[in-house]
Amino acid sequence: MMSPYDQALRQTDHTLYSSQSYLGFPNNEYLTWILAAFPTTVALYALLVRCCQPLLQYRPTWAKPFSEESNQHVERPSSDRKRRHAHSTTSLLILVPLGLGLQIVAVVFPSFDHLALFTAAAWAIATLIVVLDRPATAPIGLLAIVISVLAANLIPLIQRRSDLLRRDVPATIEIILAVVTIAIIFCMPLRHPELPNQNIGRVYETPDHQLLSPEDNLTLWQFMTVSWMSPLISVGSMRQLNDEDVWSLALEFHHRGLHEKFRELKGSVMRRLLAANGLDVIFIALLGVLETISRFAAPVLLQQLLRSMQDPSQPRTDAVIYAVLSLTVRLVAIQSSVINLWYSRRCYERSRGEMITMIFEKTLGRKLIGAVGESQTPKVLDVNERSPSPKAMQSFVNIKVMWKRLCKPLGEWFHPSHVKKGVREPASKGKILNLMRNDVYEVAQRFWEAQDLVTKPLGLILSVVLIWGVVGWPCLAGVLTIFIAQAINGLITKALLRWERIRRKSTDQKLQKIAEFVEAIRHLRWYGWQDIWQAQIMEARQHELNLRIITSLWGILISFTNTFASGMFPVAAFYTYTVWAGLPLRIDIAFPALQLFSMLESNVREIPRLIITLLHAKIAVDRIEDFMSEPDKEDSNSRKNSCVTQLTLTGASFAWPGTSELVLQDISLSFPVGLTVMGGKVATGKTALLHGLLGELDKFAGDVSIPNGIIGYCAQTPWLQSMSIRENILFSSPLNHARYKQVLEACALTADLAGLKHGDLSNIGENGVGLSGGQKARIALARAVYSRANILLLDDPLSALDHQTAEHIVRKCFSGPLVEGRILVLVTHRMDLCRDLAAQIIQITDGRAQIVDEESTASDDLTRVRSSDSAEVLNEDNQGDQDRVAVPDKFMEDEKRSHGGVKASVYWEYIKAGKITWWSILIVILALYRLVAVAESWFLKLWGEAYSRSSRRTTSLPFNNLPSPEDSIRPWLLGFFILAACQSTTFFISQCSMLIIIYCAGRQMFKDIMDRVSHATFRFYDVTPVGRLMNRMTSDIGTVDGNISQQFQDVAWLSITWLSSIVIIASVTPVFLVFSFALTTGFIWIFLRFIPTSQSLRRLEMVSLSPLMSNFGALLDGLTTVRAFGVQSRFQDSIIAVTDAFQKMDHFYWSLQAWLMYRFDNLSACSTFLITLLALYTGVSTGLTAFLLIAAGQFVSSTHSLCKQYGQLQMDFVSVERVVELLHLEQEPTGSVRPPASWPSYAGDIVFENVTMRYAPHLDPALSGVSFRIPGGSTTALLGRTGSGKSTLALSLLATVLPESGRVTIDGIDISNVDRQALRNRVTFLAQDPVLFPGLMRQNLDPLDEFSDDACEAVLQRVCSTHQWTLDTQVDAGGRNLSQGQRQLVGLARAVLRRSSIVILDEATASIDMETAMIIQQVLREEMQQSTVITIAHRLEAVKDANYFIRLDKGRVVAQGHHTGETMGGGDGGASAPVLR
Repeated sequence: MMSPYDQALRQTDHTLYSSQSYLGFPNNEYLTWILAAFPTTVALYALLVRCCQPLLQYRPTWAKPFSEESNQHVERPSSDRKRRHAHSTTSLLILVPLGLGLQIVAVVFPSFDHLALFTAAAWAIATLIVVLDRPATAPIGLLAIVISVLAANLIPLIQRRSDLLRRDVPATIEIILAVVTIAIIFCMPLRHPELPNQNIGRVYETPDHQLLSPEDNLTLWQFMTVSWMSPLISVGSMRQLNDEDVWSLALEFHHRGLHEKFRELKGSVMRRLLAANGLDVIFIALLGVLETISRFAAPVLLQQLLRSMQDPSQPRTDAVIYAVLSLTVRLVAIQSSVINLWYSRRCYERSRGEMITMIFEKTLGRKLIGAVGESQTPKVLDVNERSPSPKAMQSFVNIKVMWKRLCKPLGEWFHPSHVKKGVREPASKGKILNLMRNDVYEVAQRFWEAQDLVTKPLGLILSVVLIWGVVGWPCLAGVLTIFIAQAINGLITKALLRWERIRRKSTDQKLQKIAEFVEAIRHLRWYGWQDIWQAQIMEARQHELNLRIITSLWGILISFTNTFASGMFPVAAFYTYTVWAGLPLRIDIAFPALQLFSMLESNVREIPRLIITLLHAKIAVDRIEDFMSEPDKEDSNSRKNSCVTQLTLTGASFAWPGTSELVLQDISLSFPVGLTVMGGKVATGKTALLHGLLGELDKFAGDVSIPNGIIGYCAQTPWLQSMSIRENILFSSPLNHARYKQVLEACALTADLAGLKHGDLSNIGENGVGLSGGQKARIALARAVYSRANILLLDDPLSALDHQTAEHIVRKCFSGPLVEGRILVLVTHRMDLCRDLAAQIIQITDGRAQIVDEESTASDDLTRVRSSDSAEVLNEDNQGDQDRVAVPDKFMEDEKRSHGGVKASVYWEYIKAGKITWWSILIVILALYRLVAVAESWFLKLWGEAYSRSSRRTTSLPFNNLPSPEDSIRPWLLGFFILAACQSTTFFISQCSMLIIIYCAGRQMFKDIMDRVSHATFRFYDVTPVGRLMNRMTSDIGTVDGNISQQFQDVAWLSITWLSSIVIIASVTPVFLVFSFALTTGFIWIFLRFIPTSQSLRRLEMVSLSPLMSNFGALLDGLTTVRAFGVQSRFQDSIIAVTDAFQKMDHFYWSLQAWLMYRFDNLSACSTFLITLLALYTGVSTGLTAFLLIAAGQFVSSTHSLCKQYGQLQMDFVSVERVVELLHLEQEPTGSVRPPASWPSYAGDIVFENVTMRYAPHLDPALSGVSFRIPGGSTTALLGRTGSGKSTLALSLLATVLPESGRVTIDGIDISNVDRQALRNRVTFLAQDPVLFPGLMRQNLDPLDEFSDDACEAVLQRVCSTHQWTLDTQVDAGGRNLSQGQRQLVGLARAVLRRSSIVILDEATASIDMETAMIIQQVLREEMQQSTVITIAHRLEAVKDANYFIRLDKGRVVAQGHHTGETMGGGDGGASAPVLR
């Protein structure tokens, strides 16, 4: 009579025996048939593919290669290449038929073997393929056939485990022949050898940026092993890589061809992406399936290995065979993984590049919605209308409040009708940058992970099937826990996605504010407003961080649910298996089942994550689709007519895009050849009319007739690029030296260029930061005049020029041969300069146009004030003089890159930002987590071994009080449950700790860099492009906000795992210590080869991102100019080149990762195999062997992963390194003297004492030996030609640049020692182009909220009464919905409101019509009676009341003195000339 335990044991043996036929190897006869038929099956499939080649031309678009090298231009191969090609083909023609002959011998000798016919058929098909194709490239089909034949011959020999028989001789020779054939195929190229390869880099030769990547001409072996990266690794290990050290992208990665083909595709963005990358997605999926099947073979082989060890009747060689098979399976998985990475990266890089170039092209053609015009911006719903306010969200520290906030969305998701949808708003600059940087990445990343769509569900199915085979039906209880967890996660996911949408919008807003801050930083510093603006950015940042906290908490809740369910999975399954089924949990069941449980749990957990990432990508795609669906500007070519010679408007009415309010009504004009002068008051529609002619406005009525050709456009605010003066003027036109010289002379630039060290080749910096306002205006004018455009639209280019220069341009340019036969439309307020030359004069009044009769011009309002009485006419003898403008060889400094590894100080900065306390807590929690994980494996080992013990109680601490599972299983189940629950709890605590660290680090580092950037020296803004600064404050900060802390956590966790694994294994097999040392040495040696090159490539990638940001920013600022000149293709080419540049760094970085992965994974596989052999031959028990193998696997994977994770941490910390560089910016001296409240007094003089000033030590002085005294309370005219140093002198009063020698005092105090904030709050500087901020008019007038609403309203009515503005009038970013003149009026209102003791007006009324300017001057005289006013102006009405003057030339004072208003304003200027000299 058998005991219940014996019955259960027999039932278990029966289950195992049954599962052996399912999971293990079948009987030998069945295996023999399978092995024999396998090569034939592979051969038939290869033959089928070969026969279907002609049909491939009919496959759908998505199944065709999207970008491939053309075979049309085949060069004559060199004799060496031809010989190598012939040798490979000839070898195959010999070896494959020889294999067929040997197999035929094997069929008949020593006796007829009908099974050998299958292999003979495979050789016959291989021979047929070789003879027909004469392969010059690696034949993949033939390779598959030969490998299958090798396996079919090798496995029977290994199984016999005896000496070779005579009949085995042909098979042995056949094996050798197959190996040689495989080696030959591995050495054959993947690209046809007769294609040209002179521009392709060669493997093992020094890389060069002028050569294409060696990927274009690799052998199969080089591709599989990624050995082609060796030359780059060699250079990178010796020194820091530079751009010229890195190959260009391979042909199939070039974005020129990709963009041209992509734009031809039709349909939605996602449809086009799938059509372009469908074939890669198929390859990725197939390779992913192969990798998944190989991965799931591991637990099957582990079970067989443990079973063979348990059965004493089986020889030890059986276990060794299973170990060898495990190694083989892992090697197959490794190879498929490496190839998969290449194809997935190709899919990722192509899709990302396609979207970037697509967004840029869309930006080139989209309408500028809400561009200009008072309060014309489309009304949109606040994107945060339903999101918690930033202040309210500060309560997230309060757990109870936060819990309520987390639960609230669940209720809202069950009531979708309560959720309001926002009105779609036109994309802001911040959103476009966010689309390009983040949303494009989100979508492209899904293409990289495309195989997950197949492998995760497949893995789920395989897991369930295999677990059923090991455990049987009890596994359903564990599966049920997983599905319950996923049902809960489904509810959580809904809330997560809702918050994620809100978070993305908050990121858009933050990026928009940062972009506005970076672009306006100089103006903010002049006013002393940087702190209030910084506070607004920090508020937006805090809002974003709070939303990140909320989305992260939902994510942690999902992860905890998954982790807890994965812990409960084995608990439920083992409970059902032992209690309900009554079966013993033996070692060969427990550990394979636990491994399969882990795989099933991983797949079940990954499927919701996959769904979440796909939904995130859906959000990103929707945002991109929204942008792509924005209306496009009307194609300018469709509005042009080659038969038309005149520019005419007939009954035309226009409105700014996105609005319905007409800005121009019933315009009927004809613009003849010659000069048409257009005037009118501020904001009457002059600029709008030019934009209407350019097609930038929506036409509501009438007709526009435009001659064919480009239009030369000069914007009111000059738009220049960060390149040389010559390149800005040519603007992609060919250089004609005679014409070019003529243009320079006509635009009065010859003298300017003579003062520059490199003349017109001098770089002018971003948007001409190295030039004066007048110089920028003349370069923009020269660009329009030099072009071959028959139509020139000039928007007030004379406003920034002194009278002499303006008169020169009118005489030499507007009436010279350069404009002969061209239609010239000039908007200006200096009508008298052009009246005599004008073929037509147009007056714009309230959106309507009127042609002015020539007879009435003398008495017309246009000439009410004679601007010819300009102050500048008083010094005509200085017409040829020119200021020395200091422009260095390269104005913008190259972006700095650190060398070597990331310094420890960078890590320390991040650790400090995340708070050391929280890091300490995290390390302790991770150690506890690892301790619990080891205890769980040990507990399972004791449980399995306890069945075979006679003792009723175990003896191993700390489980020595547990009864035998034969007597009572429940204590074991309870203990296993407690360990699983503890593991889930420690995981949850570690994730929460990590979240706090991310929050603290992100918040603190962003705050610190904002402080440093806000108070950096002004020189930093001069030499740092906006795109570069934006890149660091957005992309790099985004990395800090992302998973960089997770990388830190992973490194800490892997370090703990590595140490604990060594201790565990060494305690079982002490000889392992020697092996672990050798293994670790191997890993480190490979890693040290990898890390220097990877760091260089990562840094180059980050640097190459800055031009991408700059190009987008520059395009958005100058889009109207670009489209007028018709040079969109040039800018598209530019973005394609920039995309190629940064994508190539990313491409080779990940190719380097593949190089590392291949070597690490192979070393890991071999190491696991050797550790298995150590366990087999050291005589440890089966349970201990299983425990040892688990620990060994963790040791190998942790050693492998630790090196990779540390490398990834180093790469990600390059972003932190770039952020930390901003923390060490040179800061502007704050000033040690806090002036009294009464400073400066009304009577306080401004004194310059022999002041010499230069912007940088290597530049020429901007002011040289300047000495003068401005009486307190006076109105001083600061005179001089453009570029003479007037603005530099004015800005020196704000201490933006300190004197190299001499000193500047105001009211007796040296301003170099005065507190900068106090100085700039008490001195008002009003630039020609004031910066306005998005928000209400009230906020623009008084950002610091220092004045009452009544005071602001009074000033607004005093200065801007004609525009009916209120304090609630909406102002767009940069004042886009206002004209230039209106922006100047707002700036003047600011100055009047502040009523500072010292007011500096730098061409503050240059864009205002003369009548309005006269009114404004009267207001200024009345409102600033108690101020010292310094005025820089080129029009007499702006300085005629001055009682003191200073004239500058070439940075020196050439005249100064007192003067009366009567003399300065008298007559035609002749009387005043002698005095002012």
